[in-house]
Amino acid sequence: MTAAAQTTIGGTCSDRFAAVREAFAANFDRHDEIGASFAVTLQGELVADLHGGWADPARTRPWTSDTVANVWSTTKGVQATCYAMAVERGLLSYDQPVTDFWPEFAANGKGAVTVGQLLSHQAGLCGFVTPAGEPDVVGGSTAAARLAEQAPLWAPGSASGYHALAIGILGTELFQRIEGRSIRQFVAEEIAGPLELDFSIGLPAGEDHRCAELIPPPAMPVDPTSFTPPQIAALGNPPLRAGFAMTPEWRGADLPSANGHGTARALASIYARLIAPQGGLVSPATLAKATAQQIRNTDLVLNIECDWAAGFLRNSSGVFGPVEATFGHTGWGGSFAVADPENGLTMAYVMNRMDANLRDDARAKALIAAVYAGL
Repeated sequence: MTAAAQTTIGGTCSDRFAAVREAFAANFDRHDEIGASFAVTLQGELVADLHGGWADPARTRPWTSDTVANVWSTTKGVQATCYAMAVERGLLSYDQPVTDFWPEFAANGKGAVTVGQLLSHQAGLCGFVTPAGEPDVVGGSTAAARLAEQAPLWAPGSASGYHALAIGILGTELFQRIEGRSIRQFVAEEIAGPLELDFSIGLPAGEDHRCAELIPPPAMPVDPTSFTPPQIAALGNPPLRAGFAMTPEWRGADLPSANGHGTARALASIYARLIAPQGGLVSPATLAKATAQQIRNTDLVLNIECDWAAGFLRNSSGVFGPVEATFGHTGWGGSFAVADPENGLTMAYVMNRMDANLRDDARAKALIAAVYAGL
């Protein structure tokens, strides 16, 4: 019997998207899926909410409808949503200098960096430039002050260089100075709580039993000995380690670049409320500002072409399907959450077996293709 046949697929899926259920099940057979959830909304309606497999590599805990997992950089889309909501409320504009809210950020020639440039990885602060360890990554305001003091690794505004973890350190510090609450608190009080969605920055105390155990990927498909200074800062100081995400220090941190925990249903629902034409989290005018191109170039850290909005990744490469207007974010290992405003469509995928690819995960591609086949 195949792995797909052995795996029980739970949840719901409308008849229109029967191929999505088939693709989700096939991932366990064809692509070595261990445990996962996948959700789709169309015009605000949840049309697929699937889960299956195991929450641990020993296959002792079934993946249930309320299993959550760390989604790595997929969290960045939620941080971008928080900023869009703050723009909607008139607290800032993307064109404002960061120094309007954080004067110390001007150190070493960064005084002209705008909020939009920071969120689109253009500030030249993609990581620490002096030796750092994992405690520094979850170091809160102390870590943010250290980054803000640094000289940029390139001329701000001239290029993007993926601030893999640093954008969460900087992002929540800046947001708190603007709004009064951290990203973690804002998500809990303004998004997850009111909308009754199972998503949080970090993992609330007492929830460890619901959290899937991440299965680290093979080595990243890059040679660390050939890293450039921006790549060293972003990915090698300290080195990214999947196991860190399962520690109390990580789960207790406010790191909205990488330590979001939730279900696919919650992520798809956040994006559905973001693009809702009426009664959503932001107005269509604010959404247009949040998703407008800030920069498109070969990213200095990822070394692939990236089209960045104000914290969202735009779909110019087609990685999120055939509609160019689609936006969202992927996460290390394969997770993603995106919105296609032209079709009123959102999708989110959460899993525990991490793949080494930086994008184009085979499991995600199969799911996205199946969704569009149902439109």
